Amino acid sequence: QVQLVESGGGLVQPGGSLRLSCVASGSIFSFNSMGWYRQAPGDLRRLVAVITTGGNTNYRDSVKGRFTISRDNAKNTVYLQMNSLKSEDTAAYYCNAIYNGRSYWGQGTQVTVSS
Repeated sequence: QVQLVESGGGLVQPGGSLRLSCVASGSIFSFNSMGWYRQAPGDLRRLVAVITTGGNTNYRDSVKGRFTISRDNAKNTVYLQMNSLKSEDTAAYYCNAIYNGRSYWGQGTQVTVSS
């Protein structure tokens, strides 16, 4: 059973930065991929960024150049560095892991961008 715990959310002003962390209970090196999704009220949960075991990354267009996903295998942690935050980035952010064909989710962390 894979457990994912997110942290790092909060309230930030437009243009500010936050770094989200996702700690996994197992060795993330064995995961097929890990990613971050977000869900705003009344909207679907949408992919923000994903990183594969090989280190390949992919981002949704609206965050390219502002967000960076990275992983630290030794710490079993995946990060999402978010810079130049905008009000439209406000959402609950969820960590996801794909392992042995199954999808696992964290409990989510709220990011609110507001002045």
